[in-house]
Amino acid sequence: MSDENRKPLVNPAQSKTPGMPGNSMRENRETPPVSGSSRSDRLEKAISHEPSMHVGGESDEQVVPTKQPNNGERSSAEAAEGSCSTKGNTEEKHTLRTQSRERVSQGLGGVREVARRDKKQKFTALLHHVTVDLLRDSYYALKRQAAPGVDGVTWQQYGEGVEERLQYLHQRIHRGAYRAQPSRRTYIPKADGRQRPLGIAAVEDKIVQQAVVTVLNQIYEEDFLGFSYGFRPGRSQRVALDALFVGLRRKKVNWVLDLDARGFFDNVSHEWLGKFVEHRVADRRILRLIQKWLQAGVSEKGEWKETKVGTPQGAVVSPLLANIYLHYVFDLWVNQWRRKWAHGDMIVVRYADDAVLGFEHRKEAEAFLEQLGERMRKLGLELHSEKTRLIEFGRFAEEHRERKGKGKPETFDFLGFTHICGKTRTDGRFTDVIEAESRDLARACSSLGPRPKPHGSSFRRGLLLLLCHRRVGSAGVSHSDE
Repeated sequence: MSDENRKPLVNPAQSKTPGMPGNSMRENRETPPVSGSSRSDRLEKAISHEPSMHVGGESDEQVVPTKQPNNGERSSAEAAEGSCSTKGNTEEKHTLRTQSRERVSQGLGGVREVARRDKKQKFTALLHHVTVDLLRDSYYALKRQAAPGVDGVTWQQYGEGVEERLQYLHQRIHRGAYRAQPSRRTYIPKADGRQRPLGIAAVEDKIVQQAVVTVLNQIYEEDFLGFSYGFRPGRSQRVALDALFVGLRRKKVNWVLDLDARGFFDNVSHEWLGKFVEHRVADRRILRLIQKWLQAGVSEKGEWKETKVGTPQGAVVSPLLANIYLHYVFDLWVNQWRRKWAHGDMIVVRYADDAVLGFEHRKEAEAFLEQLGERMRKLGLELHSEKTRLIEFGRFAEEHRERKGKGKPETFDFLGFTHICGKTRTDGRFTDVIEAESRDLARACSSLGPRPKPHGSSFRRGLLLLLCHRRVGSAGVSHSDE
């Protein structure tokens, strides 16, 4: 039975926030009644191959939130997210297709409709949406050539007798006998010589995580704000860069704040994350699954290690959990701060744990940075003192700095590109010039395919040319010159 059919929608008994049980992850059964970054970092995000649907047409200013409140209206970026009708049969075997091209059952479409109508609704029955069909779709959505987890089982090996495996997995999930395996710890090199830790989950854990992410997306895609772009259906790096370009060009931005959270994925507080998830999810079995994945630990060189904080980079569920965490820690707070304190224009673009903000007035930018630092420390995070920078950047930056004898405006990096204050060749207006941060990204851009036919806004034409045709890195491309 789907959540939209429950009467009444808001039940006082359902509004109680259940605790996330802290039982050991070494057990193999749950009891439902129990209550309960560097340039290299950004390069990886810029060349990510995650599927997404780019938003067509001209850029919309509402994609980049300004000082004015929304007054309950959804931005164009948020409105682009598809939804399914709650009418008709809600059996899981009937599926609809949202505008983000994601297959969603009518039952899940009903969950999304309830989430859209009632922002305070807590969902008490979600696990029944995790069906064999959804597990099958989740299996085929995984990367075929991904490295195996601690059990050594590859995607192809799991596919031998996959229907029997999925049936058995479905049974274990619903009777509480599913057991999360530790992530296999591996490392990849960073540009500065350090090592980035990754956690490779077992194929079976990836399947369950993908299925739960599909269910939870129906709720959180109605909650997430328009300036959040990272790892969301229908969003991409290109759309985030588009929004930033529009904001810098059309708003009175004189100062840019380039934010960097120190070791974000390694320092996510399990306690705070649990509280944030419980704002919307009251199904103890879903909460229990999330707790299992967070506390499953890691296996490094055959030795199991406990994980008390953080969410492993590489896990299927980690991007969604990170977005939920930052939605409450950063996004909602930024929106409130903008409405209460910002007198000038202010823009925000966040992609996962990378964020760029633009301010009209320097004093407001400095006050924002100070208050944000205090808030993040209270919630277990910390701004990187060296990588977080406030720089003079915008249409008047070059003129102001030249008058003061300070030289050219500084640059900042975002999603694999360096952003530079420039001017158009035609009329000398300010424009955001971008160039690739590294030779690796330049080679990746030049290998993506042939030059596409120009279409859409001048920025999209310039960025497509940059990504798909030119070997960038030695010279920037002005968007409006293409």
